[in-house]
Amino acid sequence: MSHPEFRNVAIVAHVDHGKTTLVNAMLEQSGVFGDHGEVADRVMDSGDLEKEKGITILAKNTAIRRKGLGKDGNDLIINVIDTPGHADFGGEVERGLSMVDGVVLLVDASEGPLPQTRFVLGKALAAKMPVIIVVNKTDRPDARIDEVVEESQDLLLELASALDDPEAAAAAETLLDLPVLYASGREGKASTENPGNGNVPDAADLQALFDVIHEVLPEPSATIDAPLQAHVTNLDSSSFLGRIALVRIHAGTLKKGQQVAWIHYDDEGNQHIKNVKIAELLRTVGVDRESTSEAMVAGDIAAISGIDNIMIGDTLADVENPVALPRITVDEPAISMTIGVNTSPLAGKGGGDKLTARVVKARLDQELIGNVSIQVLPTERPDAWEVQGRGEMALSVLVETMRREGFELTVGKPQVVTHTVDGHVYEPFDHMVIDTPAEHQGAVTQLMANRKGIMTSMTNLSGDWVRMEFDVPARGLIGFRTTFLTETRGSGIANSYSIESRPWAGEIKDRASGSLVADRSGQVTAYALQQLADRGNFFVEPGMEVYEGMVVGANNRDEDMDINITKEKKLTNMRSATADATVTLAKAHVLSLDEAMEFCGQDECVEVTPNSLRVRKVLLNATDRARARSKEKARNK
Repeated sequence: MSHPEFRNVAIVAHVDHGKTTLVNAMLEQSGVFGDHGEVADRVMDSGDLEKEKGITILAKNTAIRRKGLGKDGNDLIINVIDTPGHADFGGEVERGLSMVDGVVLLVDASEGPLPQTRFVLGKALAAKMPVIIVVNKTDRPDARIDEVVEESQDLLLELASALDDPEAAAAAETLLDLPVLYASGREGKASTENPGNGNVPDAADLQALFDVIHEVLPEPSATIDAPLQAHVTNLDSSSFLGRIALVRIHAGTLKKGQQVAWIHYDDEGNQHIKNVKIAELLRTVGVDRESTSEAMVAGDIAAISGIDNIMIGDTLADVENPVALPRITVDEPAISMTIGVNTSPLAGKGGGDKLTARVVKARLDQELIGNVSIQVLPTERPDAWEVQGRGEMALSVLVETMRREGFELTVGKPQVVTHTVDGHVYEPFDHMVIDTPAEHQGAVTQLMANRKGIMTSMTNLSGDWVRMEFDVPARGLIGFRTTFLTETRGSGIANSYSIESRPWAGEIKDRASGSLVADRSGQVTAYALQQLADRGNFFVEPGMEVYEGMVVGANNRDEDMDINITKEKKLTNMRSATADATVTLAKAHVLSLDEAMEFCGQDECVEVTPNSLRVRKVLLNATDRARARSKEKARNK
């Protein structure tokens, strides 16, 4: 019996270099959407948050079938994994690479290789995978194609020389002989010929990309006649089928109704084997999954149901010969935050219907099933948990997702995950690359110095732009983005990736401004806002409900101030010339979730509800806060 030929490939790149747009064009040219099907823009970014932020958060797979283009006239099936470009979602990248045999590295024709390019390329080289370089967006007016190709190949050599494994280093150096492709994902064209800066590749379609993937990438090293071995790389769920596991078949065949050995692990890492039945087998067709009664063979990526507690990293094996595959390993978390139930006086009034500790804990446990890069740890309180992840963005995406599901939460300020070696405290460091106009160079240097950043290099770019590179503690980047954009007037570009743990760098001051804190509950009045207008910038408007201990604005000074934001104008029977004058108030600054988490001080937290976001003190009562400060001072003497 003849079988299709397979190629399993991951598309990796820095965020916003056009991965999802290119995959869209590949799907469209392979007839996935049908003759009359609606072609959605960036169809792989299916989540609401992915569409809003314009980034890929979850690694997803699709199958592109090229009829008759495989060996001996069989079909060629290209299983494509669209991975995130942001380092905070690095667990998704590592999981995606465990499913494939090669990588297409997409590089922007103007921006060139950026920090996340280095991050994902390093992971691919360590796994000894062939890498095809594709220079995308060649039609950009500011494209510099030759320089970008040279920078990408230099990066390949640099990462190859840094690898500990000599075999992986030797394999990486041979990648320079592979062809370079030039593409415009938006136009759906690719070529092996350099079209010149600012031009669309001289090709009718993406056939050159399909050809190079077929010729350069290896066939999956899989034996169809061997005992079954399939690796669980992702999880999904369906109201009809229950938990669905996405598996890469490394050996043997898999079919509906088959008895398999499920090799899984408990919390201590002990291995267990249980015989189970495959209730449903699904094949990926384009972006959809379809049930199939045919056997799926080694080299393919399948979806199965029927095993309720299956987890990422488990193995499905032959009943007679159960051999486990290596478990998926991801980098350790660098950032943590406390997530608990909403304990504010306005709890239950923010539009949420999931308020109790039991449902919050159940939701966090559910997140652990499919998200390999986070950890949930208990705290001293029974209604709060410490959630650890790769970065601030990964954790804020989790909180925003829970908020949209109807949860009301109290979220603490992000902290770094430290560890102690020989009595010394170590913390994670990041490498930060900043592109900014030369006029803001001094301000950015000062900003990074205040956050214990150490400059490692500085180069002049075209058009009075400067690229500066820093090694900086990860905690120095908490709340960095807003201040950075203010200092560069919105024109600066900053990207970072994790490098290593180093000794504790010392104290870093959180922010220059203090908080304006409501000293009583009630409704905000226009009269109070007018009287307090010179104290700072407010987050609230007249008529909003506040409570004691709620942060209602940012103080101009670097200290907290308790204010009466609910004060009303006293009525009098004396006539006043200004009685009917129109009062003009400055517009309130409505904080987004990311801004609220950045603004949050050490003794503050964020109240998250579906309808509102509020920053508040952990201790609401002013007397309790003063007592806590006194104890802290006494302890530090």
